[in-house]
Amino acid sequence: MCSMRGTFVLLCVCVSLSLHHHTMSQSPPEGDSLMECTDGYEWDIESQHCKDINECQTIVEACQGEMKCFNHYGGYLCLPRSASVITAPEPSSQSVAILPVESNEAFNPCPVGYDAHGEGCVDVDECVLNLHDCQPSQQCVNTVGTYSCQCPDGYSKIGIECVDIDECRYRYCQHRCVNVPGSFSCECEPGFQLAGNNRSCVDVNECELAAPCQQRCYNTYGTFLCRCEQGYELGPDRHSCNDVDECSYSSSMCQFQCVNDPGRFSCICPEGYQLESTRLCQDVNECETDIHQCGEGQTCINIHGGYQCTDSNRCQEPYVQGSDNRCVCPVIKPECGDLPFSIVHRYMSITSERSVPSDIFQIQATSVYPGVYNTFRIRSGDDNGEFYIRQINNISAMLVLARALTGPKEYTLELEMVSVNPLMSYQTSSALRLSVFVGPYAF
Repeated sequence: MCSMRGTFVLLCVCVSLSLHHHTMSQSPPEGDSLMECTDGYEWDIESQHCKDINECQTIVEACQGEMKCFNHYGGYLCLPRSASVITAPEPSSQSVAILPVESNEAFNPCPVGYDAHGEGCVDVDECVLNLHDCQPSQQCVNTVGTYSCQCPDGYSKIGIECVDIDECRYRYCQHRCVNVPGSFSCECEPGFQLAGNNRSCVDVNECELAAPCQQRCYNTYGTFLCRCEQGYELGPDRHSCNDVDECSYSSSMCQFQCVNDPGRFSCICPEGYQLESTRLCQDVNECETDIHQCGEGQTCINIHGGYQCTDSNRCQEPYVQGSDNRCVCPVIKPECGDLPFSIVHRYMSITSERSVPSDIFQIQATSVYPGVYNTFRIRSGDDNGEFYIRQINNISAMLVLARALTGPKEYTLELEMVSVNPLMSYQTSSALRLSVFVGPYAF
């Protein structure tokens, strides 16, 4: 048997050697006086046989370097010093073949798969020498004393042929398996990618790879979801975000006018109004903010969407300025006989399209006398019947809006209170001149 020594695999050579003198019986042909031996042998007169020449002794430095010389029948071998040589008993004279002198064929005492060299037998590499019978699809692998025909990875040997192994039968892949000649490959479903072992599938975080969503991306197992910021909606492609036109949803988004902006909307108000609570429009009181242009002797009257400048003294002939900003018609003037004794000027503003009927102004008597009965009426200014008086009691009445009005428009109503004392046959009247301004909008 061959032995292995040291940290490397050592070359083991099996050699059959004689333990005594190495001789080979070669008898000269009859009638031939010249004794000749084959190469590597010399004639031994004493034994009358061809004797092996020990080249390891006769040739100076037969092997160079780290190689060691091993004598062999008819020659010698240069082998590594770590090589082991197994000797065999000296062959008997009966087993030694006797070769004719003229023959050039050397005797090979080594087993099949080995060649004789020097004093040992070395393995024959059938693969290198092309002495094998492996198929073209197979690989020849040299072994000690012989060889084997092996199939490439991914193939199995059936008979003398190599047949592809269908690895997909063994469920090596987590998702999909694709068999190819001599191998296989694993594939993953969309949204997954092969792991480091090339068999398992792991989720792909699409949100980190290519930003597939226009705005917000949420990774899920095997896929992802796109979402949009407030004011946008997901498009048909489920990736892009389109602006939502909030103004088209409802006419009541803003009290006056809705303006659509990318991702949002805003409300605007007309001139004379300011935005309140992002959607409502509040009248600007120009008289309080000193942005009016009323001059001296004028009074600023705030109305919906603007203001009016009126004369501070509105008394007209035959009336004169009295106390409490009243206009009084003196009894000494003949033309005052059929006119109200006093006139008070008041102002109010209402919105357009106000619901009706609607109480808009209350009239109140400032002086009450015993035995006097008061009645209230619209003396002038209500030509189309937009207003009427609803008397509450003896000293007060309510001006009622009878029909919806659309502004901007101004009405001047003269409301009269007639006072009668039947016991004293006394009758007088006083008037309230009310300017009603109807704003241009319903707010």
